[in-house]
Amino acid sequence: MGIKLFVASLSYETSEDELRELFAAHGELKEVSIATDRETGKSRGFAFIKFASRKAGEAALKELNGTDVNGRKLSVQESNDSRGGGRGGGRGGNRHGGRGGRDGGQRRRN
Repeated sequence: MGIKLFVASLSYETSEDELRELFAAHGELKEVSIATDRETGKSRGFAFIKFASRKAGEAALKELNGTDVNGRKLSVQESNDSRGGGRGGGRGGNRHGGRGGRDGGQRRRN
């Protein structure tokens, strides 16, 4: 099973090919994708790198976190998608917040 890395603090000039070359030195890549703005198509300054093997991805994370690329120090972390588990959750409660609403949980009598 592979691993997906989140790479932040990218220069807006960094290309997917540059990232592919940098990260492929650590193992087989499944996917490299730089997030882009829907309207302008320009980089949003972060990317996702998917490795075929967890071991290779973890080696890249250790080696490349903090590396200077195009004048910016990369921040490399394991992606939340890679860690498993659901994205669900959230807290229930009423629409006035978790402490009983505007009256602080005390009911008022008229």
